[in-house]
Amino acid sequence: MHDLVIRSRRVVLPEGIRPAAIAVRDGRIAAVEPYAAELAARTTTDVADLVLLPGLVDSHVHVNEPGRTEWEGFATATRAAAAGGVTTIIDMPLNSLPPTVDVPALAAKRAAAAGQCQVDVGFWGGAIPGNLKWLRPLHESGVFGFKCFLSPSGVDEFPPLTLPEIEAVMTELVAFDGLLIVHAEDPGRLGEPADGSYDAFLESRPGAAESAAVQAILALAEQTGARTHILHVSAADCLAPLAAAQARGVRITAETCPHYLTLAAAEAHTTAFKCCPPIRDSANQDALWQGLADGVLCCVVSDHSPCPPAMKEGDFASAWGGVSSLQLGLPAVWTAARARGFGLEDIVRWMAEAPADLVGLTHKGRIAVGCDADLVAFDPDAAFTVEPAALQHKNPITAYQGRELSGVVQSTWLRGAVVGERPAGRFIDATIHEKS
Repeated sequence: MHDLVIRSRRVVLPEGIRPAAIAVRDGRIAAVEPYAAELAARTTTDVADLVLLPGLVDSHVHVNEPGRTEWEGFATATRAAAAGGVTTIIDMPLNSLPPTVDVPALAAKRAAAAGQCQVDVGFWGGAIPGNLKWLRPLHESGVFGFKCFLSPSGVDEFPPLTLPEIEAVMTELVAFDGLLIVHAEDPGRLGEPADGSYDAFLESRPGAAESAAVQAILALAEQTGARTHILHVSAADCLAPLAAAQARGVRITAETCPHYLTLAAAEAHTTAFKCCPPIRDSANQDALWQGLADGVLCCVVSDHSPCPPAMKEGDFASAWGGVSSLQLGLPAVWTAARARGFGLEDIVRWMAEAPADLVGLTHKGRIAVGCDADLVAFDPDAAFTVEPAALQHKNPITAYQGRELSGVVQSTWLRGAVVGERPAGRFIDATIHEKS
């Protein structure tokens, strides 16, 4: 007797899309059977022609609680995640107060999140000047890796590292095979915008700043052997050095984000578009899609970085930089991907399997026996117009306002239970994978 059986005529499985019946027992997928298989279950659901996807894994989310909960909190962020088909998020170590740069701060983060989460939540640690001694204790406490900046982060309590400091961090991480994730922009190539326009902002953060930083990180990763991941690649100039390093066997991966794949500089008429690194032109966007097709970029994750409305006021020189898209990433990427000839299997690879693999969650991000029964019923053909009032994150500001997108999440299950009935999310621990 299974707890639940979900049937769909279009299930995205590791081997392809086909009709199937997914049997769930004790929160895990117990069997993947033909669509018409007779399976005894307490509850049976047939989603018919809706596509059944694995729950997405978003490894780049800024929740900001505690300390800046008015920016975003765990209750609102995880509701937005579930509404967008995301069943696991990994929370960044900033912009909460305190930042997650030592074990007491990690404990404070978990205490703040307890009892609020609609989806499963894990945590990144931070690498900043002076906290080298905390990296191993944070690793042993369950963080999935360590984020650092080469350039100012935007908040004073999370300062950047110099290249020698990054080398020291990498050397420390190699001892326990920790993962370093890097915001790569060369501070020496960044400037102040000449005025408040988007063109001036874009000119102040050129692609050369990104590619120079990536090349410096690649050299250190190759020298030390450290596992390294480049965050939110926005500049096509980064792709060739990344591809060459990967071909040489350097332990390097890289991601991009929905806004770099779906929005272009020519559309940036409001500060909702401001983020760092910036959204670039459409030719650059084409190259990022090719980077995904070639496997140079493995993941598409949100970099959900919200703030209160007042911080988005003013112009592109003064407004906070961050795009909030946790709820909209799946339809935004699917709308653009389908127009370019990609399929739902590609979406699952970029937004579920690869982020899960990045952080070692082999029981997430795919529909297979033994995996968590994190599932999404998705209508890929339904269209909707983005309205801020329908968004679940705390401050519903969006660069996608008024845009028509395809793809609607109809239902989300976390370990076989419909999300929304109660906050059933758990903390995911990198050392043991799961804690209640």
